[in-house]
Amino acid sequence: MPPEDQKFPEPTPSGRHGKPFQAPRGARDFYPEDMARRQYIFDAWRKTALRHGFDEIDGPTFEHLDLYTVKSGEGIVNELFSFRRAGGETDFALRPEFTPTLARMVAAKANSLPKPIKWFSVGNFFRAERPQRGRLREFSQWNVDILGDESAEADAELIACCVGALEGFGLSSDQIRLRIGHRAAVESIFRRFEIAESNYGEWFALLDRKPKLEQAEYVNQAQRLGFDEKRMKELDAALDNATATTDDDLSSLASQLERTGVSAWTTIDLSIVRGLAYYTGMVFEVHETGGKERAIAGGGRYDNLVELFGGPPTPAVGFAMGDVVLSLVLQDRGLMPEGAELLDKIDARPDIFLISNGQEESEAALKPTVAELRRAGLHARHTHRTTRNVGKLLKEASSCHARYAVIIENAATCTLKNLETGEEKKDVPLDGLVVEMQG
Repeated sequence: MPPEDQKFPEPTPSGRHGKPFQAPRGARDFYPEDMARRQYIFDAWRKTALRHGFDEIDGPTFEHLDLYTVKSGEGIVNELFSFRRAGGETDFALRPEFTPTLARMVAAKANSLPKPIKWFSVGNFFRAERPQRGRLREFSQWNVDILGDESAEADAELIACCVGALEGFGLSSDQIRLRIGHRAAVESIFRRFEIAESNYGEWFALLDRKPKLEQAEYVNQAQRLGFDEKRMKELDAALDNATATTDDDLSSLASQLERTGVSAWTTIDLSIVRGLAYYTGMVFEVHETGGKERAIAGGGRYDNLVELFGGPPTPAVGFAMGDVVLSLVLQDRGLMPEGAELLDKIDARPDIFLISNGQEESEAALKPTVAELRRAGLHARHTHRTTRNVGKLLKEASSCHARYAVIIENAATCTLKNLETGEEKKDVPLDGLVVEMQG
């Protein structure tokens, strides 16, 4: 995306006197290589979720605006892309997250769904906020949730799925930290400091904003909530010194994380509270160790949300991982595949690139041979250039990362060239090429 201070010109119609349209600020164009990278991430997310026993779902990319205001109030409207159809009376909004849609779907069929419900989704989301590094107005996100199970075992299972994806991308526990907090544990500390329950929301919001605030502003906001600097330092110290042994819920979760083999990735950190009001218990964020990026993923337990949308009481825990920050981390660490490796990962690499040697009978055989290979399930390509220079066309075959090149020599035979090893096999019958390739 462009630098933060870059200003795009107002788009004008394309044509003889106008400039081409620009993509909206905070959105992305995906050219073939960009699309391949995104597909690599999507495929890894799906494979990880399926391997951990989750089923894929999706919902509409826009919802009734009330779906978001019912839990977050009217103030959230400024953070959404909301609209009303011309002549209509219903307000809608492009989805900024998936959890409300998920809760609505579960509430609609709660009594008929077997428990626990283990669902995941991959889709596009939209937020009307200022674009910056790691945060765009349109982005893709992987959402993974377990509903109907209130145990620490479910929390650990969800975290294990998240870790499974990170490991699959080549990241390690030395590079990544899952920082785990707990709303109930923080509330117990609030009670020790005699903070009124009616003020918990404001305190959670302040703690969530703390990493983004200068120390003076942090202290200033704490003073508005009734704490002087000394009292605030005592509260911070209490949060910093908390461990799994200081809270029964955290202790149970720590045991389950040990059993699932992911405890090496995790750290108890009660400063992690997550800003959304619907969280009720365990919360976590995934950060790069010593990194400059925003959280790679985050989530937690939201035991009251399905009930808010008209369903029965349903414990729930989930997380989301966005593609924007993840892509930056993978690229910065040299973990994003490129070229032939990337195409192999997404099963998009051409099996064969066909070349005519320019003879009339070879030209006539080219298209029928391509069609036969494609009918046999092979990924076959050929040039659309006018040149019949075999050397230039072999370079084109290599540039699209084809595994093999076939040079059609006449109406009956061809030369098969392995583009990875350089090995050639001459006088291969054209009518036996499918068998040769599949063998």
